[in-house]
Amino acid sequence: MSMELQTKYGRIEVENDVIATIAGGAAVDCYGIVGMASKNQWKDGLSDILRRENFSKGVIVREENGEVHIDMYIIVSYGVKISEVAHNVQTKVKYTLDQTLGLTVQSINIYVQGVRVTNL
Repeated sequence: MSMELQTKYGRIEVENDVIATIAGGAAVDCYGIVGMASKNQWKDGLSDILRRENFSKGVIVREENGEVHIDMYIIVSYGVKISEVAHNVQTKVKYTLDQTLGLTVQSINIYVQGVRVTNL
C-alpha cells in the first residue's frame, strides 16, 4: 500500500514502509527511547529492539478518509517520564514527516512495549 501526494509538479507515491522508516528514525533520535519494538511481540520475539531496516515492523501507517494515522511501538529507557518521552516522539515524528515528505499526520499513537535499563 502506498500514499499519494499531489504537488504542483505532479504526483508522488510513497510506500508505507518508507514513511515507517522515516518515522522510526525520528523516534529513536528522541531522548529516552531505547529503540523500536515489534507490534507482534509473540510472533517476532518478546520486545526485541528492531534495527533501522526493520522499523516498518514497529510502525503502522494507516490512511482513513484521507487522513494519515501512525501507530508506533517503542521501548523506553528506565527512569524517564514516559508521558514526556511519548509527547516528544509525537512532536518530532510529526515535524520530520512534514519537513521530509510534506505529509500532514492526523494522529500518532504511541504504544510502550517495554522498559530497559541502559548504561549511560
